[in-house]
Amino acid sequence: MAANASFAAALFIGLSLLFAVTAEDPYRFYEWNITYGDIYPLGVRQQGILINGQFPGPDIHSVTNDNIIINVYNSLDEPFLLSWNGVQQRRNSFVDGVYGTTCPIPPGQNYTYVLQMKDQIGSFYYFPSLAFHKAAGGFGGIRILSRPRIPVPFPDPAGDTTVLIGDWYKSNHTDLKAQLDNGKKLPLPDGILINGRSSGATLNVEQGKTYRLRISNVGLQDSLNFRIQNHKMKVVEVEGTHTLQTTFSSLDVHVGQSYSVLVTADQPPRDYYVVVSSRFTSNVLTTTGVLRYSNSAGAVSGPIPGGPTIQIDWSLNQARAIRTNLTASGPRPNPQGSYHYGMINTTRTIRLASSAGQVDGKQRYAVNSVSFKPADTPLKLADYFKIDGVYRTGSIQYQPTGGGIYLDTSVMQVDYRTFVEIVFENSEDIVQSWHLDGYSFWVVGMDGGQWSPDSRNEYNLRDAVARCTVQVYPSSWTAILIALDNVGMWNLRSEFWARQYLGQQFYLRVYTPSTSLRDEYPVPRNALLCGRASGRRTRPL
Repeated sequence: MAANASFAAALFIGLSLLFAVTAEDPYRFYEWNITYGDIYPLGVRQQGILINGQFPGPDIHSVTNDNIIINVYNSLDEPFLLSWNGVQQRRNSFVDGVYGTTCPIPPGQNYTYVLQMKDQIGSFYYFPSLAFHKAAGGFGGIRILSRPRIPVPFPDPAGDTTVLIGDWYKSNHTDLKAQLDNGKKLPLPDGILINGRSSGATLNVEQGKTYRLRISNVGLQDSLNFRIQNHKMKVVEVEGTHTLQTTFSSLDVHVGQSYSVLVTADQPPRDYYVVVSSRFTSNVLTTTGVLRYSNSAGAVSGPIPGGPTIQIDWSLNQARAIRTNLTASGPRPNPQGSYHYGMINTTRTIRLASSAGQVDGKQRYAVNSVSFKPADTPLKLADYFKIDGVYRTGSIQYQPTGGGIYLDTSVMQVDYRTFVEIVFENSEDIVQSWHLDGYSFWVVGMDGGQWSPDSRNEYNLRDAVARCTVQVYPSSWTAILIALDNVGMWNLRSEFWARQYLGQQFYLRVYTPSTSLRDEYPVPRNALLCGRASGRRTRPL
C-alpha cells in the first residue's frame, strides 16, 4: 500500500505542476475506501459494499476532457475492481477495470485510476466488476457536463439528480455467487431499489421549476419502468447523446442503461409517487419513492400509478422514438449530425447469437456457442508484454456456429479504423441487454423474427441514437453500426449479470500494428501486474 500511496502523492504533485505550467484540462481528485458494512435495503441485514461508508457510492462530477484521479483503497478481504460503464477510456483500455484488462486490487492495497473523460458528455455509472460484487453495492453515478462554451439544447435545470434504480436480492452476494459457482440458476430478485432504498427515496422540487434526472439501471437482470405520478418526462440525453426531446409518461430503462430526463414541477404542490416496476416478469416487482414539492400541501394519495408490464410492442415503439438531435452539439461544438454514419460502407458484419445450456452438468451461457472462461492473466497485459498462450484470436467466430456450448477464453479480433455492423440475435423468451466497453454505437434497427440482409431496408441511417448499452427483445434482433476508432481490448457482455458471470461475454480486440501514442497509450506506470505478467516492468513515469 505504501508504494502505491507514494505513487499517488507523486502523481498529485506531478499533475498539479503540469496543469500549472500548461493550463491543460483540469484534474479532479478522489480518495475512496472500499469496505463491507451492514445495509438493510429490503428490511433485512445484508453485507454491503460501501465507498467511504456510502451505499450507493458517491457521484463522480466532471466536465468533458477532465482528468479524474481516483485512489481506491481495498479494505475488503478479497480482490476488487471498479469499472466505468460508458466511459470510453480513449486509447487506454488498461484502466477499464474489468479482469480482461486490469489486475484486481489485492486486499489491503490500493490502486490509483487515472481516467480522462475524453470527448464525452452525458450520464453513466461505475460498478464493481469482479466476482458477484455488483449484488452488494459499490456502484454510483457518473455525470460529464459540457464545457462552458459548448451549447446545450435545453436551459440549465434548477437541479441535477442521480437516480440509480435496480433489482435486488435479500441474499448476500457471497451466497448468490456460491449458487452460480455450483452450476445453479439464481431465483428471481426480491425487490427493487431507488438510490439504495426500497421505500422512502425522495426527490425534492420547487413548484414551476424544471429538474434533470439522470436515471441508470444498475441492477442485475430486470428491465425497469420509471414514472412519476401526474408528471411527464422529456428525454434529452441517452448515454452521451443529446436526443430529440420526446415526452413520455413512463420510461423503460433496461439493465445497464442510462437516460437523462427533464421533469417540470407543474402540478398542485403536494407529494407524488415516484414508481419503478419490473418489466417482462411473471411476478411484477414495484417500489415507490416520493417527488416532494417544497410547499407540499399533503402526502402522496390515490392509487400507485400503473405502468406497462409485459407489452413488447409498447417498449419497442418507445425505443424507436428515441433518436439523435442532429442539430445539437455533443462534446464538441459541431452538430451531432455532422458525422453521416449512414453513408459509410461497412467492412464486416458480425452476428452474435446468445445461448444457454449446461457444460459438465453446470449452467453456462454463451455467445456464438463460446462460454467465456477467464484467463490467468489480463488479456490486455498479455498483449502488451507479448505473453503467449493466454488466449488466441479466432477463439470465437464472427457468425453463430449452431453448435453446443463449450468453454474458451473468447477474443474476437477486428481492425482499427474499420466500420462494422453487429447484429445481436435473441432466440430466447427474455429481454436481453448488451454493453460494449470503449465505444458508443448507432442503434440502427430492432425487430422481431430472424435477421437477414433484407432487414437492412428497415435501418435508420439518419438519426439513430448513439449509446453503449442496447436491448434485444425476445425472439428478436438488434443491429448496431460502430466505427472502430479506439484501439484496445474491450469487453462485450450481457448486462444480465448472472449470465455475464457464467460466460455470456467476450473481448473485442481492436488491433493495429502501430505503436504510436496517437493510437494507444502504453501500460500505465502504476499498473498492477498479476498472473504471468507478475514481475514485468512498466514504463517510466
